[in-house]
Amino acid sequence: MNSVLSKIMQALYMDDSYLKEFSAIVTGIDRNNIMLDKTAFYPTGGGQPNDIGKIIKDGQEFDVVKVTKNEGQILHQLNSADSLNVGDNVTGIIDWERRYKLMRMHTAAHVIDAILYKEANALATGGQLGTDKSRMDFSLEVMDKEMIARSIDAANEIIRKDIEVKTYYLDREEALKIPGIIKLANVMPPNIERLRIVEIPGVDIQADGGTQVKNTSEIGEIVLLSVENRGKSNRRIYYTVK
Repeated sequence: MNSVLSKIMQALYMDDSYLKEFSAIVTGIDRNNIMLDKTAFYPTGGGQPNDIGKIIKDGQEFDVVKVTKNEGQILHQLNSADSLNVGDNVTGIIDWERRYKLMRMHTAAHVIDAILYKEANALATGGQLGTDKSRMDFSLEVMDKEMIARSIDAANEIIRKDIEVKTYYLDREEALKIPGIIKLANVMPPNIERLRIVEIPGVDIQADGGTQVKNTSEIGEIVLLSVENRGKSNRRIYYTVK
């Protein structure tokens, strides 16, 4: 990797999911991958796909085609990094339509997760957000499609209540004392001192590092697409938002 000015990188999306454009300095280049001192681009992780968009330098546009995280650094893969240099001032622009759809899908997943945890003590065993449809896997012994459909109806009732979605930070030890803070089976949050918390008051509270909407009303309506039996105690649901 080319010489690096700084290894400090600010993940701007952690504090502002609505940031569409930002200024940054190129701190490292490795072929078509660049590092920035700060970024609003979300890297693939936690079942949420990476953002895409553009990096602009002096009017020249570079397509951001993939964003990943490696050893604490966020790498922006460009279609080409030719003419970019360490120390350059650049502007990053998020593909907002894609980002916002994923935000709506993500907060919808939290509501669904909370309802199934409350109704059936179901833990999420996996999931993948998408712009057209998303999936969630749950540990449920009985394949009960009617119960899942009722849960989606209950989720939509919550969404219509216009509840503020809060994000804040807690010390790890304090956060892990909260019942239900971890709803993903066999997974603990990263071993860091302070955890980012996403709370829908009266509905759900989870340690989470993804992008979210500010109010449940922004989700729209959750539509259940299908329910599948994926083996012993594993049920998969597909949904979308409209």
